Amino acid sequence: MTSRRPDSFDGLGYRGREDPSYGGGYSGRSFNNASNADLQQWVTTPPDIPGSRNLHFDERTPQSETGPAPPGSEDPHAAAPPSEQLNRFAGFGIGLASLFTENVLAHPCIVFRRQCQVNYHARNYHLSPFTAVSVMYNFTKSQGPKALWKGMGSTFVVQGVTLGTEGIISECTPLPRELSHKWNPKQVVGHLVLKGLTYVVAMPFYSASLIETVQSEIIRDNPGILDCVKEGVGRVMGLGVPHSKRLLPLWALVLPTAIHGILHYIVSSTVQKLVLALLRRRRPSPPSSPPSPSKNGGAASGQADAVQSMLDAYFPELMASFCGSLCADVLLYPMETVLHRLHIQGTRTIIDNTDLGFEVVPINTQYESLRECVNTIGREEGTLGFYKGFGAVLVQYTLHAAVLQITKMIYSALLQNA
Repeated sequence: MTSRRPDSFDGLGYRGREDPSYGGGYSGRSFNNASNADLQQWVTTPPDIPGSRNLHFDERTPQSETGPAPPGSEDPHAAAPPSEQLNRFAGFGIGLASLFTENVLAHPCIVFRRQCQVNYHARNYHLSPFTAVSVMYNFTKSQGPKALWKGMGSTFVVQGVTLGTEGIISECTPLPRELSHKWNPKQVVGHLVLKGLTYVVAMPFYSASLIETVQSEIIRDNPGILDCVKEGVGRVMGLGVPHSKRLLPLWALVLPTAIHGILHYIVSSTVQKLVLALLRRRRPSPPSSPPSPSKNGGAASGQADAVQSMLDAYFPELMASFCGSLCADVLLYPMETVLHRLHIQGTRTIIDNTDLGFEVVPINTQYESLRECVNTIGREEGTLGFYKGFGAVLVQYTLHAAVLQITKMIYSALLQNA
């Protein structure tokens, strides 16, 4: 339906009989030859109704009576320039690329890394990224592409459970979910307690997700996305698939899991803030009084400023998050190896042979506690046994850094050519 509203309608103009320019060409209708003066009080010009104007031909509602805009002034309600819209789109695309790399593209590296950590039979520790890539290729060649993408749905379930649990606990308790700039030790302790409770609640589902990611594709059925939830609830209640007597109770894993999660959060957050402060300090400040450019020079300068503002707004935080996650994974890698072996013990799990990539091996460990697991790994596999599969971590973060750099180059080119 075509709108009847004039082009210059502003919603404020009103004209009635007081406007002589409106009723000049429209006289009142005469009844019984009465004069116009006698009928003036009874017959008036129709008022302007917003949204349904009564206008004569070639008439337009005048604009509000404001003086002409001074030269050089700009309309504050003007539409955003294309460079600003592209800048917003660039920020969304960069964040999406980072999330895709962390949760999807890096999943094969996470699968292989976990398989190496729980494989106490392995003679090849895969400390180099080259040997890790070689065996990962053998997995794909012998079992198909799904061999390195198994359990990805369960990892998203664990993340959802973690976020939901954190939100519910923070709403029902005074524990702060975020720390303000003016924090105090009490708020920090409450925030860390919230993180620890979140990791404890998500622990059964994390254990079920771990089993799905390391189980060999050769003897594995096709589990559903919610099987992780069913297995986690079943392990808490002692239901589901029967496990062996070597299965450790969940209460024995509560403290190590919570400590690992809290330490990982502390290390990653601290490094992230330090790197972000360093990057912002090294960023050059804009000039206080830039010269007034010409029209073409101003457009080029605006595009350059848009590129620089996009890079300054998004990439420091992404790089800081990248460095924080890398440092936390490297420093806590031995503890993660021990935890994964304790979670997987007694679950009758069969994994791929990480030495060759063509066979399967069972997991038959008999650790009684965290201390015995640490002592056994150090005695039988050596210190480097805690770093089995570390080459997959190098592949993962190298891939992540490459995606960030490529995304940065693409959006810089788009903004410069906009």
